[in-house]
Amino acid sequence: MTDDALTRIAEALERIAPAPLAAPDFAAADAFVWHVDPDRLEPVARVNRIDLSLLIGVNRSRDTLLENTLQFARGLPANNALLWGARGMGKSSLVKAVHAEVLSRGLPLKIIELQREDLPSVARLLNLLRGRAERFLLFCDDLSFSHDDQHYKSLKAVLDGGIEGRPDNVVFYATSNRRHLMPRDMIENERSSAINPSEAVEEKVSLSDRFGLWLGFHPCSQDEYLDMIRGYCRAYGVEIDEETLWAEAIEWQATRGSRSGRVAWQYFTDLAGRRGVVIG
Repeated sequence: MTDDALTRIAEALERIAPAPLAAPDFAAADAFVWHVDPDRLEPVARVNRIDLSLLIGVNRSRDTLLENTLQFARGLPANNALLWGARGMGKSSLVKAVHAEVLSRGLPLKIIELQREDLPSVARLLNLLRGRAERFLLFCDDLSFSHDDQHYKSLKAVLDGGIEGRPDNVVFYATSNRRHLMPRDMIENERSSAINPSEAVEEKVSLSDRFGLWLGFHPCSQDEYLDMIRGYCRAYGVEIDEETLWAEAIEWQATRGSRSGRVAWQYFTDLAGRRGVVIG
């Protein structure tokens, strides 16, 4: 075999099995996003989040998640957490705000966001983090699975870690609109059509059981919705009389057909813009 042929074979093997990912510079930032093709951790200089004090109506979930995260940042045992429930009620905002609060208390903690579709690569990410001195909060927003979705198998690598176990320096937080991470009608369909109904969906539904913390988020009341907007106005110095705020906020809610923290923020963004206040 010629030297040219050997060179081509070696180059082909390198493309098939690329060199191991170089250790990222974790001192570059407190937040990262995991990307694949190629695998890399991209630092985030400025995280899009709001202050913990501005999250209204989620006090119990806030306190529970903060205490769990503080334990983890201090090197103590902590649970994986599933934040589930109504859309727009601050699930992902709470995760990011809790991370900021932990940092403000002088505790080093890195947050890494990964997309649901990148879950098959999570074993490679865990290998990159395993044994590091830093502590990492893995965060997956809007997590859910359909009946034919195999990504849920990769999630077990985060929650249980397989034979090696989940690294002691990693904890996993996820948000979802579904408590059991898959639609109820799909659960019922599999139960009705399976030879052994009790086992047909057990593997997928049991994913939720692997989260030590279940934190529920429910639609807010009108008073909570208005309190959210008042809190934003105080925090950003937007002045508005109570009668105008009430009338405009209720009309905004009616046009959207829903009431949530997200709708409250959208109304406030419009209000701030009309008043010439920068909130970025």
